[in-house]
Amino acid sequence: MIARLAIPLFLFVGFILLPALVFLLSRWLLPKRYRQLVGIVLAAFIIGLVGYGLTAGFRQMKVEYIEYASADLPAVFDGYRIVLFSDVHVASLTDFHEPLVQQLIDSINAQAPDMIAFVGDMQNVQPEELIPSMLFFRQLYAPDGVFAVLGNHDYATYQTGDDAAKESNCLLTQNIIGKMGFDLLMNEHRIIHRDSDSIVVAGMENWGVAKRMPRRGDVKKTLAGLNGQQPFTLMLQHDPTCWREKILPECNAQLTLSGHTHGGQFSLFGWSPAALTYKEWKGMNYEGSRALYVSTGAGSLIPFRLNQPREIVVVTLKRKH
Repeated sequence: MIARLAIPLFLFVGFILLPALVFLLSRWLLPKRYRQLVGIVLAAFIIGLVGYGLTAGFRQMKVEYIEYASADLPAVFDGYRIVLFSDVHVASLTDFHEPLVQQLIDSINAQAPDMIAFVGDMQNVQPEELIPSMLFFRQLYAPDGVFAVLGNHDYATYQTGDDAAKESNCLLTQNIIGKMGFDLLMNEHRIIHRDSDSIVVAGMENWGVAKRMPRRGDVKKTLAGLNGQQPFTLMLQHDPTCWREKILPECNAQLTLSGHTHGGQFSLFGWSPAALTYKEWKGMNYEGSRALYVSTGAGSLIPFRLNQPREIVVVTLKRKH
């Protein structure tokens, strides 16, 4: 229900409730001579910021370039390029800003990646939201494949109905993502070969600290059969809280790619409300030589961004000597 009402609730708060509260506080706290004028100006400023975030702010997209170096990376993979994107919430793009879907596809392909990784939240609530964008995503191309994992919105987390209907919807979501051209990893892995060397691309189902989130991720199942023989493992997991809770203690994956936080969709002087909830909420985070990159996402449930643009991330793997 919360996900279904998120946009109208945000519009009510942003355009009515918050400006009204600021106006009333100004009238209460400021001297009589200034209070009405200041209240009107502040209320109008908030309305303008919300309007900007819903329009120009949401249309902004950046390409972030990062490197990750590891002594475990085979030399033949030095310079390997991965394009990471997450949290498309495609209904918010097609309903409000449809050209942004093609912009996203073109921006990813323009990076000429060796591999593309999507780390979850393709839909908002229902699998039918994905159908209008199927042909867009089939345009994505990388020689080694387009890999994906599911996010919390890609399950039946926010759906109504009985368990059978929810499970049917989950399977439909998985089927449509597959028809989009993604290799959907459901607690499983793939091996990418270069000559006689290889790296592992592992994809966990969603696992989050918050109890309301799906907890289907299984590290051991995801890496079953490898027996520690692969020198370098790239882990895909939607929720970054899984990194400290499950991935670091249960396996040796050197680099984990996540999303989920949206970077809070708003930042001020480098601070975001996401920092109140997540220890790792944006960018590259290290624990020794192991790392987690958290993308701020390529879309959002609420089509609003303020000083926190949508992004795709070009990750270049480097061999550390």
